[in-house]
Amino acid sequence: MGQVTARTQATIGAPAERVTAALSDYETVRPAILTENYRDYRVEAGGQGAGSRVHWTLQATKKRVRDQLIEVGVPAEGRIVEKDANSSMVTTWTVTPQGADTSVVTVETTWNGAGGIGGFFERTLAPKGLQRIHDGVLANLNGRLRG
Repeated sequence: MGQVTARTQATIGAPAERVTAALSDYETVRPAILTENYRDYRVEAGGQGAGSRVHWTLQATKKRVRDQLIEVGVPAEGRIVEKDANSSMVTTWTVTPQGADTSVVTVETTWNGAGGIGGFFERTLAPKGLQRIHDGVLANLNGRLRG
C-alpha cells in the first residue's frame, strides 16, 4: 500500500480573493461548478468555508465510486483542505495571485492506495482520471468567474 497523488493546476481569470471565496462557497458555487462525475451533493453543515461538511458521490470511472463526506478546513489564506471522513483522501486547493486579475489554482489529492497489482494500476491510472475531473471543475470555475 502506497500513497497516491493526483495534482493539477489552472489559471483563473479572477483575483485570488474572489477565487478563494468561490471555492469556499459550498452552498452556491461548488454545486454549480462540479462535473457530471459528482452526484448526490448536499451540504450537511455550514456551507461557507471552514467547518463546512458536505456529502457527494464521486463517480471516478464506471466501476470506481466513492461515497464522500467532506470536512472542510482553511488552514491559511488561499488554502482549502477537504478531508474525506470515509477514507484517507485529502484534497487541497491552493489559490495563488498572479497579478491583480488572475490567479493560479493548484489542486492536489492524496490517498492511501491499494497494494499488489491493483495498487499498481491505481497508482498508474487513478491520478490521470482525477486530474481530468479536477480540470473540468477548474474550467467551470473559470467560466463562472469570468462570465
